[in-house]
Amino acid sequence: MTPQKNKPKNTLRHLTRAAALGALLFAAAAAHADVKVGIDLSSTGPAAAIGITSKNAMLMWPKTIAGQPAQYIVLDDGSDPGAAVRNIRKLINEDHVDVIVGPNVTPAAMAALDPVAESQTPMITLIGSASVVEPQEGKKVWAFKMAQTDGAMADVMTRYMSNHNVKTVGFIGFADSYGDSWLNEFTKFAALRHIQVVATERFNRTDASVTGQVLKLMAAKPDAVLIAGAGTPTVLPQRTLVERGYKGAIYQTHGIATPEFIKLGGKDVEGTLFPTQPVVVARSLPADHPAKKAALAFVSAYEAQYGPNTVTQFAGDAAGVYPRMQDAVARALKTAQPGTTEFRVALRTELEHAHELVVPNGVVNTSAKDHVGLDQRASVMGIVKGGKFTYLRQ
Repeated sequence: MTPQKNKPKNTLRHLTRAAALGALLFAAAAAHADVKVGIDLSSTGPAAAIGITSKNAMLMWPKTIAGQPAQYIVLDDGSDPGAAVRNIRKLINEDHVDVIVGPNVTPAAMAALDPVAESQTPMITLIGSASVVEPQEGKKVWAFKMAQTDGAMADVMTRYMSNHNVKTVGFIGFADSYGDSWLNEFTKFAALRHIQVVATERFNRTDASVTGQVLKLMAAKPDAVLIAGAGTPTVLPQRTLVERGYKGAIYQTHGIATPEFIKLGGKDVEGTLFPTQPVVVARSLPADHPAKKAALAFVSAYEAQYGPNTVTQFAGDAAGVYPRMQDAVARALKTAQPGTTEFRVALRTELEHAHELVVPNGVVNTSAKDHVGLDQRASVMGIVKGGKFTYLRQ
C-alpha cells in the first residue's frame, strides 16, 4: 500500500483513539464532579442559638460525599424568612447547588418551598414542625426534614403528662407557624389522653414582656403549662411564670435544647420537662437505645471541638444530614452526575429510600409518603436538672 492509501485509515484510527480518550477524560471528570451543598442557617437574629450550633456541626462534615468532592456554601439569613428565600434563590440560580440544607426556622422553611420546587432541588430542613413535609404533595415533595415531628414529640410528652396525673394544661406558644403546629399537635394528643387545654395564649419571638398572657394562663389554674417555642425566646414566659408564683409543672418543646437556654434561664428553668432527641441526653440514655452509640460518638467529637456541654439537638440534626446525604448520593450517582437536573431528581428519589439508617438523633426509614423517617426511637423525655439536660424515664 502507498502512504496516501494508509492515511485515511491512520486518521480514522487517531480519531477513534482521540474520541475514546475524550470519553475517558469526560467520565473521569464526571466521576469526580463536586457535589454542591447550599446551606441556609439563622446564624444571627432570634434563632441564632439554633443556627450557630447547626453550623458548628456542619463544619465537622467530611470533604467528600460518597467518594465525590463536596462543596459546602453557607449563608446566614439573620432569622428572616425573606432573607432565607433570597439566599436559597442565590444558591440555586448562581451557585447551582445539588441540594439545599436548612433553613432552621419554620417560617423560612415554608417560604423556601417555592424556589426549591421550581428548580427541582431537594431540601433537607432542620426545623421541628412537620408542616413543611406534610402532606406529601405539591411543592412539599421536594422537602425532607431531620428533626422529629412535633406530633411525635407531643405524643411522648402527653404520655408522660398522663402518667403523672396532669389533667389540665395552659398553652403559650410562638405567634407563627411553629406555635400553630404545636398547638394543633398537642391538642390532638392531649384529647387522646383526656387532658384538657384550658387556656391558649401566644407571643412573638422578639417580645420584651408576656405578663398579660401569663396572668391569663394562671387565672385558668392549669396543672401544667406548655411553652411552645424554640431557642432563648422561650425563657421569657417561663421566667414570668416563676416570678408570678406559678407552682405547677412547666413543659417546653424540643426547641429549647441549647446551652444558651440554660445559661439565660438559670434557676428559673431548673426542673423544666421537655421531649427531646437522643443527642441531647446521650450520656444518660439507656444502654440498649439503638442510637446511643452514634449519639455518644457525635457528642464526644463535638465537645472535643467546641467544649463541654455545648452540644444541642440542632447540632445533632445537622450532623445527621451528612449520613443522609451520603446514603442518597451513593445511589443517585448510579443515575446521573452532580450539577445536573437529573442528579437532583435522582437525589430526591433516593432520599426517600433510607432504610434503618442510624444517625445521632435516631433511626431513619423514609418513603414516598414519609420524608422524616423517624419513629419513637427518636423521641425521649428530658428534664433540666443541675443545669444540664438529662434523660427522664417515663
